[in-house]
Amino acid sequence: MKFIIKHNIEGRLRVHMSQPRMSCRQADTLQYFLEQQEGVEKVTVYEQTCDAVILYHGGQESLIGALRNFHYETVELPDSVSSSSGRELNAEYKQKLVGHVAKRLFTRYLLPAPLRSVYTAWKSLHYIKEGLKCLAKGQLQVPVLDGTAIGVSVLRGDFNTAGSVMFLLGLGDILEEWTHKKSVGDLARSMSLNVGKVWIKQDGQEILVDSASVQAGDHVVVHMGNVIPFDGEVTEGEAMVNQASMTGESQPVRKTTDSYVYAGTVVEEGEITVLVRAVGGATKYEKIVEMIEDSQKLKSAVESRAEHLADRLVPYTFLGTGLAWLLTRNITRTLSVLMVDFSCALKLAMPLTVLTAIREANAAKITVKGGKYLEACAEASTIVFDKTGTLTKAQPTVKCVETFGKQNEDEMLRLAACLEEHFPHSMAKAVVRAAKERHLEHEEMHSKVAYIVAHGIASHVGEKRVVIGSYHFVFEDEKCQIRPEYQKRFDELPLQYSHLYLAIDNMLEAVICIEDPVRDEAPEVIRKLRREGFDKIVMMTGDSERTAQAIAGQLGVDEFYAEVLPEDKAAFIKKEKEAGRKVIMVGDGINDSPALSEADVGIAISDGAELAREIADVTVAADSLRELVFLRQLSREMLRRIHSNYRAILGINGSLIAAGVAGLIQPTTSALLHNTSTIALSLKSMTWKVPED
Repeated sequence: MKFIIKHNIEGRLRVHMSQPRMSCRQADTLQYFLEQQEGVEKVTVYEQTCDAVILYHGGQESLIGALRNFHYETVELPDSVSSSSGRELNAEYKQKLVGHVAKRLFTRYLLPAPLRSVYTAWKSLHYIKEGLKCLAKGQLQVPVLDGTAIGVSVLRGDFNTAGSVMFLLGLGDILEEWTHKKSVGDLARSMSLNVGKVWIKQDGQEILVDSASVQAGDHVVVHMGNVIPFDGEVTEGEAMVNQASMTGESQPVRKTTDSYVYAGTVVEEGEITVLVRAVGGATKYEKIVEMIEDSQKLKSAVESRAEHLADRLVPYTFLGTGLAWLLTRNITRTLSVLMVDFSCALKLAMPLTVLTAIREANAAKITVKGGKYLEACAEASTIVFDKTGTLTKAQPTVKCVETFGKQNEDEMLRLAACLEEHFPHSMAKAVVRAAKERHLEHEEMHSKVAYIVAHGIASHVGEKRVVIGSYHFVFEDEKCQIRPEYQKRFDELPLQYSHLYLAIDNMLEAVICIEDPVRDEAPEVIRKLRREGFDKIVMMTGDSERTAQAIAGQLGVDEFYAEVLPEDKAAFIKKEKEAGRKVIMVGDGINDSPALSEADVGIAISDGAELAREIADVTVAADSLRELVFLRQLSREMLRRIHSNYRAILGINGSLIAAGVAGLIQPTTSALLHNTSTIALSLKSMTWKVPED
């Protein structure tokens, strides 16, 4: 396709597509195509000017070549991209704005005065009707204010004032609806499902494939702790499925053969095979939009208080109107009070501040599921960290395999990887990765795998029972033994590593030593979190007391707890909350799920288990703990901005009322300044940034 390079600097290219106009679908197609090109970091397509701005790294020759060969017809645009891009929404509301302004200009300057008066009176009936509806319900809210102000102006024959007020109200409604839908849409797109690899069943074997290759009619196997990637019907197995993200149900739901399951829900217990019915992401996107728009429980307390205050202020506005009439006996000055209300700005600017904060978090690869969690982040005084995969590096590595029988290292590592590959814990991934690096291919040699949370895995290979997991699980729960001739070697195992114990038929066969070093940024992050106001920073781990103490010393935490079970973490958090403290829990594994649920804010590291991410209130996708400091700063800035907006709304609108009563401004001017200040505050609420640390 023909195009013109309008601007070109290293790493940034602006091109103009040689076409008379560009539709929203064409813009989505071009953006999708460019984002798939190697080296491209970000693409912005402007359909109005047929331009595209491309940020990239590396050479641009391949990118220019791809643009030359680009044709809209040859690119298959996924339905989920076009349905959730937001372009059509923006185009729709821009058209509404233009139409609204054009209609006002026509009626104000081209329509004869008698017809203009009739048109204004007829249009005012809508606002008067809405006000009467509120009164009929026993509610004294904003529509009553609007209807009264417009009705009084029409009765006085002041059709210009009535027309101007209705124009500004209509303009405000369009902008309010647009900004709200855009903010919700941006947030929903950031939370849409993104699954990379899935297990499909073919000829009785489970095969790991890219999710993009899955088609309707395929059978996908979902193991415990994993997200269900597609809508479909259960054909095999039984599971307890957490559907909170889709239906709001707090308890997991039992799913058996012929049950229907939804993309984005998570298998808490059991294992199921799903016949895929829909592979697009639009269903999940639409559900998230509905969740954000309808779920009042996700609102922050300050946001809810602002909305309630807005409704409570309406009677006082009427009281002020009555006092203005009694003091001035001037209908024009009295109307100036009616033209101003506090509720518009309070109800629009406050939610937009919260939505913008959530969007800022998303830009930093942090997904926040509601404003209440940001508020809790700002107010929390205790933060609890899981150790493995959270404070330690997300990719622990196998350092050595010690055998305690006749089997060699490779055979033991092959068997361990075969068992561990079904589960999303960081230790399990280390074992699988080590086997792959040694080119140890394996077939599924075991029967159904049972995962015992925070302990280990049990299965059968032929007639032999195989277990792998912690010391407590293998030696205390399973009562496994060590052959006497290997006792000395066992006692000399290096203590600086974490250990996975592998036993067959109750005899220890191997110990996998895994190095799990502390994240480079962790000590710095701990110091910064303390500076940001946390007065209790806690580390909890299933490791031994000796290992935990050494790591706690490196990190500088206030307290640490070793050899803890999932219920111990949750019990600690509950105790902290009972003491009146707000608590944040940061974890990444299935065993962290009870604590994530118990905390005021559960934060999941996204490289961990899907169950942890689903239950968590906040998910950090970036491979760094520094985002936790940013999240704290962002949440505190959000509260500061809300309180700042609150003071500005009271000050501006109070000044307008005083100026109107004093006769300094006319009712039309009062309404114009009120609506202008509301829009300005709303736009300001959508554009703020957190000061850099």
